Amino acid sequence: MGTEGKVGVVFVSHSAKIAEGLVELAAQMAGSATLVAAGGTDEGGIGTSFDKVSAGVTEADSGHGVAVLCDLGSAILTAETALDFLDDEVRERVRIVDAPLVEGGVAAAVAAESGADLDGVVAAAESARGTGGTETDARAGDIVAVPVFEAVAPASGALSRSVTIINKDGLHARPAAEFVKLATGYPVKVTVNGRDAKSLLGIMSLGLTKGATVEIATDDPDGAEAVNALADLVETGFGEE
Repeated sequence: MGTEGKVGVVFVSHSAKIAEGLVELAAQMAGSATLVAAGGTDEGGIGTSFDKVSAGVTEADSGHGVAVLCDLGSAILTAETALDFLDDEVRERVRIVDAPLVEGGVAAAVAAESGADLDGVVAAAESARGTGGTETDARAGDIVAVPVFEAVAPASGALSRSVTIINKDGLHARPAAEFVKLATGYPVKVTVNGRDAKSLLGIMSLGLTKGATVEIATDDPDGAEAVNALADLVETGFGEE
């Protein structure tokens, strides 16, 4: 049974170690979300398992939906077969997501941690495919194109606040996830140097290092609280030493 009130995420990989490693990685940023590894064959070899995927979906499901991310094409086939054997009611709230396993899985986990619904979790994962184009439009086999995020300039008259990154390691994955989780709690749209403050991958793609100045902005008249809360989080170093 998954975490009550939250979407669960299942990682399906041909390697048990990869699936387990992804759960370990994502859990650093989404500690209360239900993240399940479904990797390898039943015998522990390289491949996928119908039983592991089925059990993973059951474990991750709290009634609010499950996002399933896969590595290679045959993993998708295994996941699709497992879904075919679910009860109709359960199947309706399970989605196989077309997204890179690592980047998409981490983004999905953070969205689930933030309380996003299934559509929101799926959209977060799919953002790993890129917005506004990619460095290459080609997709060879299962190699995923690197996303290129388009910056959007704040509207004229936008409320903004400039702050400096003080973290020794810059805005790395954990603080970026904390930032996104806080931003997601506000209904207004906020940007960070022109990127959507609710997009983990968009923010991380900025490559913000210690000493970098960021502009947190909104053109929503009700956005002052969100801007100030996010700016305060950056100024305090996200609780890191």
